[in-house]
Amino acid sequence: MMNFFQLSEINDALRTDPKAFLDQCDAQYQAKIEGAADLIAMRVSTCPIVLLSGPSGSGKTTTAMKIAEALEKRGIHSQSLSMDNYYRTYNPKTSPKTRDGKDDLESPECLNLDLLGEHLRALAAGKTIHQPLYNFATRIQAGPIGKPMRLKDNEVAVCEGIHALNDDIFAHVPGAFRLYISARSNVQDEEGKMIFKGTWMRLMRRLVRDNNFRGTDAAGTLDMWANVRRGEKKYISPFKERADLKFDTAFPSEVSILKHYAEPLLAAVPEGAERYDEIRSILPALERFEDVDPALLQPESMLREFIGGGVYHY
Repeated sequence: MMNFFQLSEINDALRTDPKAFLDQCDAQYQAKIEGAADLIAMRVSTCPIVLLSGPSGSGKTTTAMKIAEALEKRGIHSQSLSMDNYYRTYNPKTSPKTRDGKDDLESPECLNLDLLGEHLRALAAGKTIHQPLYNFATRIQAGPIGKPMRLKDNEVAVCEGIHALNDDIFAHVPGAFRLYISARSNVQDEEGKMIFKGTWMRLMRRLVRDNNFRGTDAAGTLDMWANVRRGEKKYISPFKERADLKFDTAFPSEVSILKHYAEPLLAAVPEGAERYDEIRSILPALERFEDVDPALLQPESMLREFIGGGVYHY
């Protein structure tokens, strides 16, 4: 069931005490982190593997870091296993394709899921693994490299990635704790009309992050977005109901924060660009949200993953 934020409540809170409202939103998100940590802690003795999945722009990386912090407070150490390192060396002849013949970069076939599953199973059994290393610039898989990884007693491995709940992975570690996150809440006005979609929140997160940290303009992100969404529906959503826990990472305050960065990016997209009509729906919707200074956002906030200035390193 989809959740809704009320536009009037958001704007009233921002006009009254914006800092207090932003802090309240962060506290609500942190409560979800603590709840997840409690459930994971109950399963450590059964299986020390956590699989964290969610579509693009869900905040998976920061969520994984915050869960690790919450587990540490409970006396449980954790290590991170990067799913990104299990991408296969790119081969244009064998790369999975979309219907129109383009490379399907969203497909789980781009990863060596068998190797990842074997490594997770080995870690759960207390064995040592050597993670591979993938170079995104050259698109080459370097094979086992770097420090070995082994779990000690009362320690968990957190594996985060868009395909983390895939059955081909879970089959190797059937006792793993599965967590699915996504920004799912829509915003509605006083008449109950939806004015801002949860998927738009994730799109804005991507737009802002790609521009801030990857040098990609809004047109470039929008050009990829249709394929990203197709991949989500085909490869991610079918597995979300298998999760032991699902929670919403949308912040009531985030549209007012992200609009500071996203508005000029969207306004600069030329007519005729990919999803241009959608842009023309988002821009007037943004105008209905009260402005807020992003500097008021806590350095520890998950939203810092997208706008920068936070305490975490990505």
